[in-house]
Amino acid sequence: MSAPVIDLHTHSNASDGTEAPAQLVRSAAQAGLDVVAITDHDTVVGWDEAAAAAAEHGIALVRGIEVSCSFGEAGVHLLGYLTDPEAPGLMAELARARESRATRLERMVERMAADGIPVTIEQVRAQVAPGATPGRPHIADALVASGTIAHRDEAFREWLSDDSPYYVGHYSPHPVRATELIREAGGVAVIAHPFTRTRIDTVTDELVARMVEAGLTGLEAHHRDHGVAQVEHCRRLAAEHGLVLTGSSDYHGTGKRNRLAENTTTPEALAAIEAAATGPTRVLRP
Repeated sequence: MSAPVIDLHTHSNASDGTEAPAQLVRSAAQAGLDVVAITDHDTVVGWDEAAAAAAEHGIALVRGIEVSCSFGEAGVHLLGYLTDPEAPGLMAELARARESRATRLERMVERMAADGIPVTIEQVRAQVAPGATPGRPHIADALVASGTIAHRDEAFREWLSDDSPYYVGHYSPHPVRATELIREAGGVAVIAHPFTRTRIDTVTDELVARMVEAGLTGLEAHHRDHGVAQVEHCRRLAAEHGLVLTGSSDYHGTGKRNRLAENTTTPEALAAIEAAATGPTRVLRP
């Protein structure tokens, strides 16, 4: 028998993906996945819909989140798998982050409009699904919807990057604290794409060691933004700290070029993640 195909990092329109949770799961099944994780930014709002779709399509579902963290002047993204959706500490932190994201978009749109870029906050809000986590991709979607640009990528090249004059930060927890909160919620913490171009000087070996002390379980080594050197760096750290290595697509529907199953996770890594989870949330299998 062939090994199951496992993709542990995807986004629905509960955050910055373009497909509803049910459609995301359907797309995963159509792409030949046996296991998919829904990991929207700072929210679990898509979990129930994704779970119903997983049962319908006969695919296993790992319920997760992607917590946006801040370390120094840059961001670190932390995947939290199998967390308790009612854990008070983690849920309060995510709610604080979502509120900060919403107000930062208002300030970014104000700056852009003042400089003649044709976008309004009403147009941006129209792109955010009910209950979804708002983010910069929704500004890009508003610009696409108005015909100003053809794809999100153009907006990030021109106006939405971290070094853009229109950029406004938002509240996010320290990655060590986020790791602690995920573990307190019975979940499993894995650093997403730790050594991409924008994070290569942020996720230091020292930071990884501190996160390991806080309960970190793994590193997302296989990702389209990692080259051979970055994967080897992950392997070295995994050997040093006893970490699990995962691989994922970071799929966003049509919002990014990433394709489902372009990078995958081994069954052994998924089993280690399941074994490390201590809360009530488990992998849903057909």
